[in-house]
Amino acid sequence: MRSGKVLLADDEAHVRMVLARRFEALGCQVRMACDGEQALAMAREEAPDLVITDVQMPHMSGVEFSQALRGVATCVDVPIVMLTARNYIVQDGDLAKARITHVLTKPFSIRKVVDLGMSLLPAGARALPASDEDAERPLRNAAA
Repeated sequence: MRSGKVLLADDEAHVRMVLARRFEALGCQVRMACDGEQALAMAREEAPDLVITDVQMPHMSGVEFSQALRGVATCVDVPIVMLTARNYIVQDGDLAKARITHVLTKPFSIRKVVDLGMSLLPAGARALPASDEDAERPLRNAAA
């Protein structure tokens, strides 16, 4: 079984780090980007099996990044999980255009994000869901 390749795009370092540790503990290869432009460059360089992106990021939003990602031949069908703050509304048209697979609202359970992400990886790249008690704590915005 090969390792699943996960691309995490979020401008909040603590979100990237916590999620990266969980996915790495399950055997995934994780790449991290702090904005949509960096994430798009990484995806063009090496296609991920899964993308988890924040909506609100500098330089290029998660929606803009997701729409651009669909233009990369090797990323047309990559599942995208979008993370959004509770008070931020993503338009249904934007979600459909970018073919966002799932939207999760912050604060979210680390376990929920990881379990969802693992379920979206190709069958040959899946591992067992996370199971430690840290995974139960909700992850909040740094500003919250």
